[in-house]
Amino acid sequence: MNDDLVARKVEIHHDHRNVSGGWLRPAVFGAMDGLVSNAALMAGVAGGGAPRSTIVLAGLAGLAAGAFSMAAGEYVSVKSQVESALAEIESERLELLNRPEAELAELIESYVSRGVPRPLATEFATAISADFEVALDIHTRDEIGINPNDLPSAWVAAFSSFGSFAVGAIIPLLPYLLGLTSNVLALSQILAVLALFACGAAVSRVTTRSWWYSGLRQASIGVAAGVVTYFLGSLVGSGIG
Repeated sequence: MNDDLVARKVEIHHDHRNVSGGWLRPAVFGAMDGLVSNAALMAGVAGGGAPRSTIVLAGLAGLAAGAFSMAAGEYVSVKSQVESALAEIESERLELLNRPEAELAELIESYVSRGVPRPLATEFATAISADFEVALDIHTRDEIGINPNDLPSAWVAAFSSFGSFAVGAIIPLLPYLLGLTSNVLALSQILAVLALFACGAAVSRVTTRSWWYSGLRQASIGVAAGVVTYFLGSLVGSGIG
């Protein structure tokens, strides 16, 4: 086999989806939550016999409150996750500074346990340990399961969650905001269900599920939430009346 063919074979590789970033999860959950919660909220208020203006006000309030709540929750959650990871990385840094021999032995045993011959494992671990930052990176990945160079951003998570929730929550409001008057609640709920199906189908692109299964699952959740909330709204509305 000539060198050019070997070089071409080496260059052949495949890319993996980025599933560890700080934006995908909050964006997906934000859109789904915006659709389900606001459509259900509006259905519940409508079920209670509220006038159109009250339904629109409830939808707008649900959009604003939900978007800010989701953003704040994601920010605190991811920030806490990152701070915890940084504390673990700092702990590993101190171990490498204060007990380098023990950490070297630990790294050697790690490679030996994976099937690397001890002489080669010793040579490899010694070469890695010669550079402190490289050693810290390897120890952090192996022992804690953290990539210190790829920690999620709390701000990215917050803004992703805020924006996606707002986009999802405004969809069931569109028939009202556009001034439609005939079967407006039904149109609102149908739009929300269709959007949920589309979101579920889109999410399947980064999972192993089929697009129709993922879409139907999300749409079913939305339908169930809307029906139950409408029923509860009807009960409360009749009781108040």
